[in-house]
Amino acid sequence: MGLFDWFRDEQETGAPLTPAAPTETDISSALDHMDAKVVSAGLSTAVIARVRRISKRLRETLPRMSNAGLASADQYSLIATATSYLPQTVGSYVRLPRDWADTRPVDEGRSSLLVLIDQLDLLAATVDKIYDAVLAKDAEALVVHGRFLAEKFSPGRVILRPVSAVKPTTPGSTLDLG
Repeated sequence: MGLFDWFRDEQETGAPLTPAAPTETDISSALDHMDAKVVSAGLSTAVIARVRRISKRLRETLPRMSNAGLASADQYSLIATATSYLPQTVGSYVRLPRDWADTRPVDEGRSSLLVLIDQLDLLAATVDKIYDAVLAKDAEALVVHGRFLAEKFSPGRVILRPVSAVKPTTPGSTLDLG
């Protein structure tokens, strides 16, 4: 069997040539796994707190993405952070012996632990920016609607109704306009 036979077989059987995009369940499972991994690996509380913060923000942001109208690049970044960037970042650190990783300078005088923390902080800042952009869309809709209401019902604006809409009142009662 030649190289091109492999490609032809995949196309004829209908097997996907590229992997399918992760589902919401896949992403949630990846985040659950990451949260458990940092605890079971005995990592420092600084690392565990950062991973949990990223995981929490991803869980808050991903379901809102479809309504946000943001670029698909932002959606890709969030999904890739949950399923690839975060696991690879932590995984590279976990494979190192703790005493070596936490003390030996590896990058401009920084230990692997400090490199990891910097990378986690960068991921967190990126996820936070996308989260803010997603929520800004909802906030903008609220402001626009508020301006509409203010325009429509501002003080001093008289709402006129036809005389036939005014119901007669009995003496001593208040006027009922509808």
